[in-house]
Amino acid sequence: MNVILRWLLDLLQAFARSIDWILLGALAGLMAAGLAVLHSAGGGEMVLVKSQGARYAVGLGIMWVLSRVPVLRLRGAAPVVFALSLLPLVAVLFVGTGRSGAHWLNLGVFYFQPAELLKLSLPMAVAWYLNSGPMPPGFARTVTAMAIIGVPTGLVLMQPDFGTAMLVAASGGFALFLAGMSWWWLVAAAGGVAAAAPVAWYWLLRPYQKDRILTFLDPESDPLGTGWNIIQSKIAIGSGGLRGQGWGEGSQSHLNYVPEHTTDFIFAVLSEEFGWLGVVTVLSLYLVVVGRCLWIAAEARDGFARLLAGALGLGLFVYVLVNGGMISGLLPVVGVPMPLLSFGGTAAVSLLAGMGVVMAVHASGQVRARR
Repeated sequence: MNVILRWLLDLLQAFARSIDWILLGALAGLMAAGLAVLHSAGGGEMVLVKSQGARYAVGLGIMWVLSRVPVLRLRGAAPVVFALSLLPLVAVLFVGTGRSGAHWLNLGVFYFQPAELLKLSLPMAVAWYLNSGPMPPGFARTVTAMAIIGVPTGLVLMQPDFGTAMLVAASGGFALFLAGMSWWWLVAAAGGVAAAAPVAWYWLLRPYQKDRILTFLDPESDPLGTGWNIIQSKIAIGSGGLRGQGWGEGSQSHLNYVPEHTTDFIFAVLSEEFGWLGVVTVLSLYLVVVGRCLWIAAEARDGFARLLAGALGLGLFVYVLVNGGMISGLLPVVGVPMPLLSFGGTAAVSLLAGMGVVMAVHASGQVRARR
């Protein structure tokens, strides 16, 4: 009996050797919160909960597999992974589907959003390239890294999906920033954006994109039209108060005033039903995840691992910041989901896969420390 128990204990230790329990605990808390809010937002039906739970299970499996991959293998596979992730991004332009463009591939069993793959593959590619030379990168290497970022960003813009394109660019840009890119590049980029804004407004932005910006500046100008979404979202957030109206008791969401209340605006449902305390709890879990990623990046001894783990953590931070700003009226509505809370499979699986890579970086550092 003791032999069997010892064997089971050894098996469990081997199974969990690469898992970072702090990171996993925070992710589990976010997934639990997501399922709870989805149950309420879905009117108490279990369909959304079961579907999202299955996606979490797939993502956790992929996370565990990737957490056991040595960093050297991840580094070697980075250019191939990046190249393969571009193929569905091109395919979606021809056979994709979506309400205002081509964002999804219909695979029969489920819909797949190729842009979500870039949350992982693009930082991997940029970190791989920058690690192959001296850091901080010089002028030529910085321009080349920007070109690597620009290719998938341009493909996403062609869908068109401006919000996701900017976040994709940020995920790669963080790796470049962490490599020691000179600050004058950021100043030049800000100046370029400011100079190009008038051109973009008159020649590049589509009518619905202009409406989003105008609505952001003055949502009350069309309260029953373009301003409806953000006005109802802000009402839901404000009505939550300190402790919220209670789980399943949110009037704005259950009376269908809040739009997209299971996807992009799910954080408004959380705010209404769980109040300020619920919001602080969930944001604290996000902070733990981001902070843990940055701590693992700081402890990494490999340049590629350090850039990749840091970029993945900061990329998650930006997604949370943009969605939170969007639903509270601090940023224009850009259709960005709240990580692990919003209903959606590709986003959840890709995020958990990225966290698996961060765990692989941590496990690799532990092995080196023992040696």
